[in-house]
Amino acid sequence: MAVGAEQGRLGENGRSNAPSRDAGSSPCSSLKVGHETLQMMKVHFVCVCMFLGALSFAYFSKSLSGSYMKSTITQLERRFDIPSYLIGVIDGSFEVGNLLVIAFVSYFGAKLHRPKIIAIGCLLMSIGTFIIALPHFIIGRYEFETSVRWEINSTDSPAPCPKNSACVPVLVPECEGESNMSMWIYVLLGNVLRGIGETPVQPLGISYIDDFASQENAALYVGCVQTISVVGPVFGYLLGSMCAKIYVDIGFVNMETISIGPSDSRWVGAWWLGYLIAGVLTLLSAVPFWFLPRSLPVGSQYKYFIKNNENGVPSTDFIPTLRILLGNPIYLIYLCVTIIQLNSLIGMVTYKPKYIEQHFGQSASKANFLMGVVNIPAVALGMFSGGLCMKKLKLSLMGAAKFAFSTSLIGYFLSLFFFAMSCENAKVAGVTVPYDGMDVLLFDKPSAFTACNSDCVCSANDWDPVCGEDGITYVSPCLAGCTRSDGSGSNTVFAQCSCVGSAGNLTARTGQCLDREDCDRMFPYFLALSVITSFIISLGGTPGYMLLIRCIEPQLKSLALGFHALATRTLAGIPAPIYFGAIIDTTCLKWGQKRCGGIGACRIYNTAAYRTAYLGLTLSLRSASFLVCIPGFLLLRQQVRREQRNAVRGALANGGAEMEALGKDETADREAAVVPETKSVREPVVRDTEGSQPTAEHHSRDRETRL
Repeated sequence: MAVGAEQGRLGENGRSNAPSRDAGSSPCSSLKVGHETLQMMKVHFVCVCMFLGALSFAYFSKSLSGSYMKSTITQLERRFDIPSYLIGVIDGSFEVGNLLVIAFVSYFGAKLHRPKIIAIGCLLMSIGTFIIALPHFIIGRYEFETSVRWEINSTDSPAPCPKNSACVPVLVPECEGESNMSMWIYVLLGNVLRGIGETPVQPLGISYIDDFASQENAALYVGCVQTISVVGPVFGYLLGSMCAKIYVDIGFVNMETISIGPSDSRWVGAWWLGYLIAGVLTLLSAVPFWFLPRSLPVGSQYKYFIKNNENGVPSTDFIPTLRILLGNPIYLIYLCVTIIQLNSLIGMVTYKPKYIEQHFGQSASKANFLMGVVNIPAVALGMFSGGLCMKKLKLSLMGAAKFAFSTSLIGYFLSLFFFAMSCENAKVAGVTVPYDGMDVLLFDKPSAFTACNSDCVCSANDWDPVCGEDGITYVSPCLAGCTRSDGSGSNTVFAQCSCVGSAGNLTARTGQCLDREDCDRMFPYFLALSVITSFIISLGGTPGYMLLIRCIEPQLKSLALGFHALATRTLAGIPAPIYFGAIIDTTCLKWGQKRCGGIGACRIYNTAAYRTAYLGLTLSLRSASFLVCIPGFLLLRQQVRREQRNAVRGALANGGAEMEALGKDETADREAAVVPETKSVREPVVRDTEGSQPTAEHHSRDRETRL
């Protein structure tokens, strides 16, 4: 009965013990299956490894491009002069692409040629990645925000704030290129196409492995693929770090004339370069899937699942099948928990490089580098170790659930220590501190003007920071009261600055002051704690994912994985970056200005408020997920006990049937033993050839034989 049901399941999933017709077009299908068990196992292992390698490369490519997108968030903000919430919309557009097709791909994809559908998805991802880089080639050169420059009529030397001189302002560029700022629409559309292409990779790839791999190896294979998907972001963030060091218009401008550096809040790196590299890799990942078979040879290993609907096979219609899936209470609880935790995780990961930049005063390049070489490897190691632990410990469903919950809870308590790792706000005259003191913060009523710069006609909206010798950052050389400048580009030094120092005659250099000793001391501890928490939380990733696969009916596997991805992307992937970005925007102290008016990207944040909003929202969501886990554990325990009781009853019933059958067999054996004995003793009556009756001699022999 069990074997027959399993064979029925295999047939419904589009595979059988015989080679499929589509298999004739692939290298794997050229091997004849069904000769000997050993040969079948070898063919099966080779084909699974081929698919595993191809899927791992696809996971690597898509995760690399996805992590590179997150590493360029601040670059895109500055290049297109948009706030954080709009960047959240762009980041969430990837999930919108998934939302458009994921339900249909997951449901109908299992009935079609899954490897070829994955190949088409990789091709679409590649095209979308190239579209994201397109705006760089169709808009003009990047013109970063600067203060209004003044020039003395008698000389060409720039004078930020000349005194007692007739000053003529340099004309502000016209708004001809303002429409170029809307080019971020191309980034959004390309990201949507990336999301559409990524749709079939996870549900069809994981279900393909789980269909054709043994139960013992399935968890390890899924752990390997998930680990590769975490290794990809390592290279994605490293690529983002490398590109962030390169100026956006490298090769088209004279770098000696650029007065800003990578640590400046107006710096934009070569964000477009990484997308070209990621697009090529994604295009290459599509190639192997065209040569893989629709199905693989199936061995004698069978998987066991919690059976929630014991009345039969789900309907072939989409809506009734979905209703059966959503009728599984364990699946619903798991879905709610993962949605809440992914809201926390996606929001945290999306803005973590920016948090490192703003809170600890690091450059975008260094923040991405640290994410790639410190944080992501810890996550990869944790996910692989989780899959290995599940294989070695042979965790049951309840054991996997407890393991995932415990690691998440430990990581939660460790994350509370991030609140203690605080840094003071940057000292910016007229924004966070007054010009005449450093003890009073001016968050509510900032004032950029004071007596020392009253002789200069300055704009309070410009952001062209200079670092004075007194260690305070000034919004612009004009507001610092500087009347003379020497040098050019990043080597420019402003002199005779009336607002710098108590004497009012000190110098200032371009860029924001970066000397923050408290942050320099605290930053290594932040990195160490971040690595530890990332490793512990990711330990439960693979067991939790296997819990999702094994708590549902085999026939619903592809649909369940697809609907899970649909729900999490819709309710977590899309909104989380948007509302995280909107909340972060509320902590901005100084907004940049567009050339034709309107706010651009934020230049400086309230560090304390940023920390409270970012960490508080992250941990609040995780706290809510723990509360939802409580009824989930109760339902899972009841379900497991019910299955155990049913298994015991089934074993007893089978045992009684076997005893009855054994008794019948013994009776039949005894009867079979008596019949030959009788035949051997009793000889047949011999008739003469003429058909006459037996003779008296024959009767006499018969009586003697019986005696």
